[in-house]
Amino acid sequence: MNLPFSLADFLNVFKDYNHSVFPLHIVFYLIAFLCIYLLFTGNKNTTRIISITLAFLWLWMGIVYHIIFFSAINKLAYVFGGFFILQGIMFAGCGLIRKKISFEYTKSIYNYIGIIFLLYALIIYPVLGYKLGHAYPYSPTFGLPCPTTIFTFGILLFANKKMPIHLLVIPLLWSIIGFTAALNLTIYEDIGLIVAGVTGFILLMIGNRKFKSGKE
Repeated sequence: MNLPFSLADFLNVFKDYNHSVFPLHIVFYLIAFLCIYLLFTGNKNTTRIISITLAFLWLWMGIVYHIIFFSAINKLAYVFGGFFILQGIMFAGCGLIRKKISFEYTKSIYNYIGIIFLLYALIIYPVLGYKLGHAYPYSPTFGLPCPTTIFTFGILLFANKKMPIHLLVIPLLWSIIGFTAALNLTIYEDIGLIVAGVTGFILLMIGNRKFKSGKE
């Protein structure tokens, strides 16, 4: 893949973004850990809060990262931003209005794999990035597309009923697009992105069949 920007250009976008939005990174982490806490406590507002969080994060990535920052080096960012905004709207619609999604900890293999994805997105990803030479602020922090897509698949694996397929298409496509670009740019921590995207999608499809057949 021939990219219209260099690695230095790409990392400088992270620097500009991180300097501009700090200290919102801390807020994003607190919200993420709140969602995880709610999954394990069975709070009646778990699904609502998680849906709001996912909707906000995807809208944020679409508007703030892609359209405001990434578009400076890649005009396709406007297209990416549009799809991310659409994803945020779909999370809001399915989770808050139509109530088509629901989350809880059920001690299933899906949950355990989801936990691995969540840990990777929030802890392992930045540590691995640092070890690979992508230290802050030249790093994709949580709230940016790649780690947040991994986080999204981790959360979705806590679904306790059939997951609407249309909610998975954009995150899956981004896991492929983002990984391909990152591989060209030697951002190897994004190997976790393609693993989470493909594995998460397959598991959720298997889970949908089980929910449909009444096995879970």
